[in-house]
Amino acid sequence: MPIRRLIAATASLAAVAAALTGCGIIGGQPADLQIYSARHYDLEGAFGEFTDETGISVEFITGDDAELLERLKAEGEDSPADVFMTVDAGNLWNAARQDELAAVDSAALNEAVPEDLRDPQGRWFGLAMRARTVTYNPGNVDPAEFDAVDTYAGLADPKWKGRLCMRDATSSYTQSLVASLIDLHGREKALEIAKGWVANEVQIMSNDVLLLEAIDAGTCDVGINNHYYLARTLEEKPDFKVDLYWASQQGAGTHVNISGAGLVAGSDNAGDAQRLIEWLATKGQNAFVDANHEFPVNPAAKPEPVIAGFGEFKRMPLNAEAYGDLNAEAVDLLAEAGYK
Repeated sequence: MPIRRLIAATASLAAVAAALTGCGIIGGQPADLQIYSARHYDLEGAFGEFTDETGISVEFITGDDAELLERLKAEGEDSPADVFMTVDAGNLWNAARQDELAAVDSAALNEAVPEDLRDPQGRWFGLAMRARTVTYNPGNVDPAEFDAVDTYAGLADPKWKGRLCMRDATSSYTQSLVASLIDLHGREKALEIAKGWVANEVQIMSNDVLLLEAIDAGTCDVGINNHYYLARTLEEKPDFKVDLYWASQQGAGTHVNISGAGLVAGSDNAGDAQRLIEWLATKGQNAFVDANHEFPVNPAAKPEPVIAGFGEFKRMPLNAEAYGDLNAEAVDLLAEAGYK
Protein backbone atom coordinates (compact mmCIF):
# COMPACT_ATOMS: atom_id res chain seq x y z
CA MET A 1 0.00 0.00 0.00
CA PRO A 2 1.41 3.49 -0.88
CA ILE A 3 2.56 5.39 2.20
CA ARG A 4 -0.06 8.15 1.77
CA ARG A 5 -2.89 5.62 1.63
CA LEU A 6 -1.46 3.77 4.61
CA ILE A 7 -1.27 6.97 6.69
CA ALA A 8 -4.79 8.02 5.66
CA ALA A 9 -6.26 4.61 6.42
CA THR A 10 -4.50 4.43 9.79
CA ALA A 11 -5.71 7.90 10.76
CA SER A 12 -9.25 7.10 9.65
CA LEU A 13 -9.28 3.85 11.58
CA ALA A 14 -7.97 5.54 14.74
CA ALA A 15 -10.62 8.24 14.57
CA VAL A 16 -13.43 5.80 13.98
CA ALA A 17 -12.27 3.39 16.68
CA ALA A 18 -12.22 6.23 19.20
CA ALA A 19 -15.85 7.04 18.38
CA LEU A 20 -17.26 3.54 18.85
CA THR A 21 -19.56 3.14 21.83
CA GLY A 22 -18.79 -0.28 23.21
CA CYS A 23 -18.34 -3.99 22.68
CA GLY A 24 -19.37 -7.27 24.20
CA ILE A 25 -18.54 -10.94 24.00
CA ILE A 26 -21.01 -13.82 23.95
CA GLY A 27 -19.55 -17.24 24.53
CA GLY A 28 -16.13 -16.50 26.00
CA GLN A 29 -12.70 -15.95 24.46
CA PRO A 30 -11.71 -15.99 21.69
CA ALA A 31 -14.91 -15.31 19.76
CA ASP A 32 -15.68 -17.24 16.58
CA LEU A 33 -17.57 -14.37 14.95
CA GLN A 34 -16.99 -10.61 14.98
CA ILE A 35 -20.11 -8.48 14.50
CA TYR A 36 -20.00 -4.77 13.73
CA SER A 37 -23.43 -3.56 14.76
CA ALA A 38 -25.19 -0.20 14.54
CA ARG A 39 -28.26 -1.88 16.00
CA HIS A 40 -27.98 -1.51 19.78
CA TYR A 41 -31.19 -3.18 20.90
CA ASP A 42 -30.83 -6.26 23.10
CA LEU A 43 -27.97 -7.85 21.20
CA GLU A 44 -26.92 -10.03 24.12
CA GLY A 45 -30.18 -11.95 24.30
CA ALA A 46 -30.39 -13.06 20.69
CA PHE A 47 -26.66 -13.64 20.25
CA GLY A 48 -26.55 -15.53 23.54
CA GLU A 49 -29.31 -17.88 22.36
CA PHE A 50 -27.43 -18.43 19.09
CA THR A 51 -24.25 -19.33 20.99
CA ASP A 52 -26.10 -21.67 23.35
CA GLU A 53 -27.70 -23.46 20.42
CA THR A 54 -24.75 -23.66 18.03
CA GLY A 55 -21.63 -23.35 20.17
CA ILE A 56 -20.48 -20.47 17.92
CA SER A 57 -19.33 -17.56 20.08
CA VAL A 58 -19.93 -13.96 19.11
CA GLU A 59 -18.15 -10.68 19.82
CA PHE A 60 -19.82 -7.43 18.83
CA ILE A 61 -18.65 -3.86 18.50
CA THR A 62 -21.28 -1.13 18.36
CA GLY A 63 -21.25 2.34 16.85
CA ASP A 64 -23.34 4.31 14.41
CA ASP A 65 -23.63 3.10 10.85
CA ALA A 66 -21.26 5.69 9.35
CA GLU A 67 -18.56 4.99 11.93
CA LEU A 68 -18.71 1.25 11.42
CA LEU A 69 -18.73 1.49 7.65
CA GLU A 70 -15.70 3.78 7.74
CA ARG A 71 -13.97 1.31 10.04
CA LEU A 72 -14.63 -1.53 7.57
CA LYS A 73 -13.26 0.55 4.71
CA ALA A 74 -10.17 1.59 6.68
CA GLU A 75 -9.41 -1.97 7.78
CA GLY A 76 -9.82 -3.34 4.27
CA GLU A 77 -8.81 -6.97 3.82
CA ASP A 78 -7.43 -7.04 7.37
CA SER A 79 -10.82 -6.38 8.99
CA PRO A 80 -11.72 -8.95 11.67
CA ALA A 81 -15.43 -8.31 11.03
CA ASP A 82 -17.58 -11.16 9.77
CA VAL A 83 -21.04 -9.57 9.86
CA PHE A 84 -22.10 -5.94 9.34
CA MET A 85 -25.41 -5.14 11.00
CA THR A 86 -27.08 -1.77 10.69
CA VAL A 87 -30.34 0.13 10.79
CA ASP A 88 -32.00 1.72 7.74
CA ALA A 89 -32.22 0.03 4.36
CA GLY A 90 -30.31 2.91 2.80
CA ASN A 91 -27.30 2.14 4.99
CA LEU A 92 -27.34 -1.51 3.94
CA TRP A 93 -27.61 -0.49 0.30
CA ASN A 94 -24.70 1.93 0.73
CA ALA A 95 -22.46 -0.71 2.32
CA ALA A 96 -23.19 -3.09 -0.55
CA ARG A 97 -22.62 -0.35 -3.13
CA GLN A 98 -19.16 0.24 -1.63
CA ASP A 99 -18.33 -3.47 -1.99
CA GLU A 100 -18.07 -4.06 1.75
CA LEU A 101 -20.56 -6.94 1.68
CA ALA A 102 -20.31 -10.30 -0.06
CA ALA A 103 -23.11 -12.09 -1.89
CA VAL A 104 -24.74 -14.98 -0.02
CA ASP A 105 -26.60 -17.74 -1.85
CA SER A 106 -29.07 -19.00 0.73
CA ALA A 107 -32.37 -20.70 0.05
CA ALA A 108 -33.26 -20.31 3.74
CA LEU A 109 -32.83 -16.52 3.62
CA ASN A 110 -34.60 -16.16 0.28
CA GLU A 111 -37.58 -18.03 1.73
CA ALA A 112 -37.59 -16.23 5.08
CA VAL A 113 -37.07 -12.61 3.96
CA PRO A 114 -39.56 -10.98 1.55
CA GLU A 115 -38.05 -9.94 -1.75
CA ASP A 116 -38.20 -6.18 -1.18
CA LEU A 117 -36.55 -6.56 2.26
CA ARG A 118 -33.36 -8.13 0.87
CA ASP A 119 -30.73 -7.27 -1.70
CA PRO A 120 -31.38 -8.77 -5.16
CA GLN A 121 -27.75 -9.91 -5.20
CA GLY A 122 -27.88 -11.43 -1.72
CA ARG A 123 -25.47 -8.97 -0.11
CA TRP A 124 -27.80 -7.99 2.75
CA PHE A 125 -31.02 -9.19 4.35
CA GLY A 126 -33.60 -7.40 6.46
CA LEU A 127 -34.05 -9.00 9.88
CA ALA A 128 -36.35 -6.64 11.81
CA MET A 129 -38.97 -4.23 10.54
CA ARG A 130 -40.23 -0.98 12.01
CA ALA A 131 -43.18 1.06 10.81
CA ARG A 132 -43.09 4.86 10.88
CA THR A 133 -46.67 5.87 11.19
CA VAL A 134 -49.06 8.39 12.73
CA THR A 135 -49.64 8.65 16.48
CA TYR A 136 -52.26 10.89 18.08
CA ASN A 137 -54.00 11.97 21.28
CA PRO A 138 -57.44 10.29 21.19
CA GLY A 139 -58.89 12.99 23.43
CA ASN A 140 -58.12 15.65 20.82
CA VAL A 141 -58.26 13.81 17.50
CA ASP A 142 -60.94 11.78 15.73
CA PRO A 143 -59.14 9.25 13.46
CA ALA A 144 -61.68 10.14 10.78
CA GLU A 145 -59.75 13.41 10.43
CA PHE A 146 -56.82 11.58 8.85
CA ASP A 147 -56.44 11.19 5.12
CA ALA A 148 -56.60 7.40 4.72
CA VAL A 149 -55.22 7.50 1.17
CA ASP A 150 -52.09 9.58 1.81
CA THR A 151 -51.79 10.23 5.53
CA TYR A 152 -48.26 11.71 5.44
CA ALA A 153 -49.27 14.25 2.80
CA GLY A 154 -52.53 14.81 4.65
CA LEU A 155 -50.64 16.26 7.62
CA ALA A 156 -49.81 19.23 5.37
CA ASP A 157 -53.51 20.17 5.43
CA PRO A 158 -54.03 23.51 7.24
CA LYS A 159 -56.43 21.84 9.70
CA TRP A 160 -53.34 20.48 11.47
CA LYS A 161 -51.78 23.92 11.98
CA GLY A 162 -50.34 24.18 15.48
CA ARG A 163 -51.24 20.56 16.18
CA LEU A 164 -48.32 18.69 14.61
CA CYS A 165 -45.07 17.34 16.12
CA MET A 166 -42.35 15.62 14.09
CA ARG A 167 -38.69 14.61 14.30
CA ASP A 168 -35.80 16.85 13.29
CA ALA A 169 -34.34 17.02 9.78
CA THR A 170 -31.10 15.35 10.89
CA SER A 171 -32.92 12.18 11.96
CA SER A 172 -32.40 9.21 9.64
CA TYR A 173 -36.07 8.40 10.29
CA THR A 174 -37.16 11.73 8.80
CA GLN A 175 -34.73 11.48 5.90
CA SER A 176 -35.80 7.96 4.93
CA LEU A 177 -39.48 8.92 5.14
CA VAL A 178 -38.91 11.91 2.88
CA ALA A 179 -36.79 9.81 0.49
CA SER A 180 -39.69 7.38 0.24
CA LEU A 181 -42.06 10.27 -0.52
CA ILE A 182 -39.72 11.50 -3.27
CA ASP A 183 -39.66 7.97 -4.68
CA LEU A 184 -43.45 7.70 -4.43
CA HIS A 185 -44.54 11.17 -5.57
CA GLY A 186 -41.54 12.82 -7.24
CA ARG A 187 -39.52 15.72 -5.87
CA GLU A 188 -41.99 18.52 -6.59
CA LYS A 189 -44.87 16.87 -4.73
CA ALA A 190 -42.62 15.77 -1.84
CA LEU A 191 -41.37 19.36 -1.49
CA GLU A 192 -44.96 20.59 -1.41
CA ILE A 193 -45.72 18.14 1.41
CA ALA A 194 -42.69 19.21 3.46
CA LYS A 195 -43.56 22.89 2.96
CA GLY A 196 -47.06 22.10 4.20
CA TRP A 197 -45.67 20.59 7.39
CA VAL A 198 -43.61 23.73 7.94
CA ALA A 199 -46.58 25.97 7.20
CA ASN A 200 -48.49 24.07 9.88
CA GLU A 201 -45.94 25.31 12.42
CA VAL A 202 -44.64 21.80 13.04
CA GLN A 203 -42.97 21.44 16.43
CA ILE A 204 -39.64 19.66 16.03
CA MET A 205 -38.63 17.04 18.58
CA SER A 206 -35.13 15.62 19.06
CA ASN A 207 -36.31 12.05 19.68
CA ASP A 208 -39.41 9.87 19.42
CA VAL A 209 -39.86 9.52 23.18
CA LEU A 210 -40.18 13.28 23.64
CA LEU A 211 -42.55 13.38 20.69
CA LEU A 212 -44.87 10.82 22.27
CA GLU A 213 -44.74 12.59 25.62
CA ALA A 214 -45.72 15.86 23.89
CA ILE A 215 -48.76 14.16 22.34
CA ASP A 216 -49.75 12.62 25.68
CA ALA A 217 -49.44 16.04 27.37
CA GLY A 218 -51.52 17.77 24.69
CA THR A 219 -48.61 19.93 23.52
CA CYS A 220 -49.46 18.65 20.07
CA ASP A 221 -52.27 16.41 18.84
CA VAL A 222 -50.56 14.28 16.23
CA GLY A 223 -47.07 13.11 15.25
CA ILE A 224 -45.12 10.54 13.28
CA ASN A 225 -43.31 7.82 15.24
CA ASN A 226 -41.65 4.46 14.91
CA HIS A 227 -44.26 2.06 16.24
CA TYR A 228 -41.97 0.39 18.79
CA TYR A 229 -41.47 3.58 20.80
CA LEU A 230 -45.19 3.61 21.50
CA ALA A 231 -45.16 -0.12 22.28
CA ARG A 232 -42.35 0.36 24.82
CA THR A 233 -44.19 3.24 26.49
CA LEU A 234 -47.53 1.43 26.63
CA GLU A 235 -45.84 -1.56 28.23
CA GLU A 236 -44.64 0.70 31.06
CA LYS A 237 -47.64 3.06 31.12
CA PRO A 238 -50.85 1.32 30.00
CA ASP A 239 -52.87 4.53 30.52
CA PHE A 240 -50.64 6.58 28.21
CA LYS A 241 -52.94 8.81 26.14
CA VAL A 242 -51.53 8.09 22.67
CA ASP A 243 -53.01 5.84 19.98
CA LEU A 244 -51.58 4.60 16.71
CA TYR A 245 -53.06 5.07 13.24
CA TRP A 246 -51.79 2.99 10.34
CA ALA A 247 -50.96 5.54 7.65
CA SER A 248 -52.13 5.47 4.04
CA GLN A 249 -54.01 2.17 4.24
CA GLN A 250 -56.18 3.13 1.27
CA GLY A 251 -53.11 4.25 -0.67
CA ALA A 252 -49.49 3.17 -0.87
CA GLY A 253 -49.38 1.83 2.71
CA THR A 254 -47.43 2.66 5.84
CA HIS A 255 -43.75 3.57 5.50
CA VAL A 256 -41.46 0.85 6.85
CA ASN A 257 -37.73 0.46 7.34
CA ILE A 258 -35.50 -2.35 8.50
CA SER A 259 -32.55 -3.41 10.55
CA GLY A 260 -30.52 -5.98 8.67
CA ALA A 261 -27.19 -7.62 8.15
CA GLY A 262 -24.75 -8.76 5.52
CA LEU A 263 -21.68 -10.95 5.27
CA VAL A 264 -18.53 -8.83 5.30
CA ALA A 265 -16.47 -9.28 2.15
CA GLY A 266 -13.30 -11.18 2.98
CA SER A 267 -14.65 -12.74 6.20
CA ASP A 268 -12.53 -15.66 7.38
CA ASN A 269 -15.64 -17.24 8.93
CA ALA A 270 -18.13 -16.91 6.08
CA GLY A 271 -19.88 -20.21 6.81
CA ASP A 272 -20.59 -19.44 10.46
CA ALA A 273 -21.48 -15.83 9.61
CA GLN A 274 -24.05 -17.03 7.08
CA ARG A 275 -25.37 -19.47 9.66
CA LEU A 276 -25.88 -16.60 12.13
CA ILE A 277 -27.77 -14.45 9.61
CA GLU A 278 -29.93 -17.43 8.63
CA TRP A 279 -30.67 -18.18 12.30
CA LEU A 280 -31.68 -14.58 12.99
CA ALA A 281 -34.10 -14.67 10.05
CA THR A 282 -35.64 -18.03 10.95
CA LYS A 283 -35.46 -19.82 14.30
CA GLY A 284 -34.06 -16.74 16.06
CA GLN A 285 -36.49 -14.19 14.58
CA ASN A 286 -38.50 -13.63 17.73
CA ALA A 287 -35.39 -13.60 19.93
CA PHE A 288 -34.05 -10.83 17.72
CA VAL A 289 -37.14 -8.61 17.40
CA ASP A 290 -39.47 -9.15 20.36
CA ALA A 291 -37.59 -7.36 23.14
CA ASN A 292 -37.61 -4.15 21.10
CA HIS A 293 -41.20 -4.63 19.88
CA GLU A 294 -40.13 -4.72 16.23
CA PHE A 295 -42.01 -6.64 13.57
CA PRO A 296 -40.44 -9.85 12.28
CA VAL A 297 -39.59 -9.80 8.58
CA ASN A 298 -40.28 -13.53 8.34
CA PRO A 299 -44.02 -13.99 7.66
CA ALA A 300 -43.91 -17.28 9.58
CA ALA A 301 -42.96 -15.49 12.83
CA LYS A 302 -45.73 -13.87 14.88
CA PRO A 303 -45.39 -10.33 16.29
CA GLU A 304 -45.15 -10.11 20.07
CA PRO A 305 -48.44 -9.31 21.88
CA VAL A 306 -48.11 -5.53 22.37
CA ILE A 307 -47.57 -4.73 18.69
CA ALA A 308 -49.96 -7.47 17.61
CA GLY A 309 -52.54 -5.39 19.45
CA PHE A 310 -51.97 -2.54 16.99
CA GLY A 311 -53.62 -4.70 14.31
CA GLU A 312 -52.52 -5.75 10.86
CA PHE A 313 -51.56 -3.15 8.28
CA LYS A 314 -50.57 -2.77 4.66
CA ARG A 315 -46.98 -1.64 4.34
CA MET A 316 -45.45 0.51 1.65
CA PRO A 317 -43.05 -1.60 -0.46
CA LEU A 318 -39.50 -0.84 0.61
CA ASN A 319 -37.05 0.52 -1.97
CA ALA A 320 -33.60 0.36 -0.35
CA GLU A 321 -31.88 1.91 -3.34
CA ALA A 322 -34.22 4.90 -3.18
CA TYR A 323 -33.66 5.31 0.57
CA GLY A 324 -29.91 5.32 -0.01
CA ASP A 325 -29.63 7.08 -3.35
CA LEU A 326 -32.24 9.74 -2.54
CA ASN A 327 -31.00 10.48 0.98
CA ALA A 328 -28.93 13.50 -0.04
CA GLU A 329 -31.84 14.83 -2.09
CA ALA A 330 -34.15 14.37 0.91
CA VAL A 331 -31.76 16.41 3.07
CA ASP A 332 -31.66 19.18 0.45
CA LEU A 333 -35.44 19.13 0.08
CA LEU A 334 -35.99 19.51 3.82
CA ALA A 335 -33.60 22.47 3.87
CA GLU A 336 -35.38 24.09 0.90
CA ALA A 337 -38.73 23.62 2.66
CA GLY A 338 -37.40 25.36 5.77
CA TYR A 339 -37.83 22.19 7.81
CA LYS A 340 -35.45 22.17 10.77
